[in-house]
Amino acid sequence: MTASAYPETPDGRYFVVRGRLWRRSDPSLPDERRIALVAALMAARRAVGVAHRHKDSTALAEARAAVESAKTALGERGPVWWKDGTPDLNRRMAAKTVYADWFAQFEPHA
Repeated sequence: MTASAYPETPDGRYFVVRGRLWRRSDPSLPDERRIALVAALMAARRAVGVAHRHKDSTALAEARAAVESAKTALGERGPVWWKDGTPDLNRRMAAKTVYADWFAQFEPHA
């Protein structure tokens, strides 16, 4: 499932999965660069799985570092890609952030 299948905050900075905010990729990345970084991320994630199956701790550490590197280059981790000084809320519960009122429309009501 793609990020677009999940609710996206009105400012386009996050998408929400099971109530948690996840930072989106930097929308200013050129398509060619974004595509290359996503391919690198997917390769690194596959390498994590292979390392797990082979119980190779060295390969696992390298693969996890590659995942981190790709996610940082995409803007999903590390310094935020927006310039207005708003703090990063990555991985926080949407209902406990400034997005709470917006997110309430997606929560099941009793």
